[in-house]
Amino acid sequence: MSKIKDVSLAEEGRASYRWARQHMKILDNTISRLQQSESFSGTTVACCLHMTKETSVLLMGLKELGAEVACCAGNPLSTHDDITAFLASEGIHTYAWNDQTPEEYDWCIFQTLSHRPSILVDDGADMNVKAHFDKEHSDLNILGATEETTAGVNRLRVIERQGKLKYPVILVNNAYTKQLFDNRYGTGQSTIDGLLRSMNLLLASKRVVVAGYGWVGRGVAARCRGMNSNVIVTETDPVKALEAHMDGYQVMRMSKAATLGDIFITATGMTDVIRREHIVRMRDGAILANVGHFDVEIDTEFLFSADTRRVRPNLDECVLDNGRRIYLVGEGRLANLSAAEGHPPEVMAQSFSNQLLSVRHILKNHKTMSREVMNVPSYIDRQVAIDALDAMGVKIDRLNTKQKAYMNKW
Repeated sequence: MSKIKDVSLAEEGRASYRWARQHMKILDNTISRLQQSESFSGTTVACCLHMTKETSVLLMGLKELGAEVACCAGNPLSTHDDITAFLASEGIHTYAWNDQTPEEYDWCIFQTLSHRPSILVDDGADMNVKAHFDKEHSDLNILGATEETTAGVNRLRVIERQGKLKYPVILVNNAYTKQLFDNRYGTGQSTIDGLLRSMNLLLASKRVVVAGYGWVGRGVAARCRGMNSNVIVTETDPVKALEAHMDGYQVMRMSKAATLGDIFITATGMTDVIRREHIVRMRDGAILANVGHFDVEIDTEFLFSADTRRVRPNLDECVLDNGRRIYLVGEGRLANLSAAEGHPPEVMAQSFSNQLLSVRHILKNHKTMSREVMNVPSYIDRQVAIDALDAMGVKIDRLNTKQKAYMNKW
């Protein structure tokens, strides 16, 4: 059972899937290794993720391991319709199409949950939130879940603090092999890709304001500097602000940066980062983009209340009352996914290996796991790093007997 846009795109999606799998050797090796000793037969896994070619490799891996898989989109604009057609043709219950309305987006999550999954794989926690608080699905027997992104982690921690968490959740986002590569290198590169596709302007010499200096912000700032942009960082965390300053970036308040920047990129996971008070002070022609999970970081309501027109694919021109033109990428949604293809397959291979091994961990240990949010077990993080080095052909030293003995002396 599926609802997608165009079944005729299945072969195009299959080609994209094969290309991604070819460049996701880490995940491919993990799937092959598990097939030798594991079976997910009898398990239904529901996934709310960005429907990209990289995601299709994870979903096909779950299916190959014997799981029944149902999936929906983690963002209304990030779905690749050829991928959903391919997944549906492979017997994966798929409910996703590009440019969904908010109502359609919610409906697809409900349809995915209607398959009565025992494990959830989420990106942003929309599925987890509905599984907790929607009365229609209050009787689901969920063994555990995983969460892919910082925004989802924050929401799940709130549910936990309120004492309402119904099952254990492994925070895949917090795995070092996820943050270091996916959040930093993946988002850094794919953000540049989204900007270039939407605006096709020179980045060299431009003043780029990066809001937030977490792993995502670090990656975006580094890639913009690599394109010879002049990078300004804004932060609310004093430690991260100090780090950005020591990394050689200008650090200042958004109120000042708003008057200086040519391009603004929000990467905070917080709401109201770029507000009306900032937008009205921006230069004519300023470009705004968001790479935080939800479209709440930029005041899009104010922008779309202005005279607005689409000037390029995924780029809207908003003419303010003061006559200045402000441009918005991807309607304020994830610019690296709405205006580009998302992360490269090589980095997503590490994130999805964490996901797959975390699903396996839940299946094996759910009876002894507490109802809490928890980090990825260290043995999984380490295994993913070993697999990544092996896939890249990198050899490292090992501690010898004398060194191991030295480490155990005080």
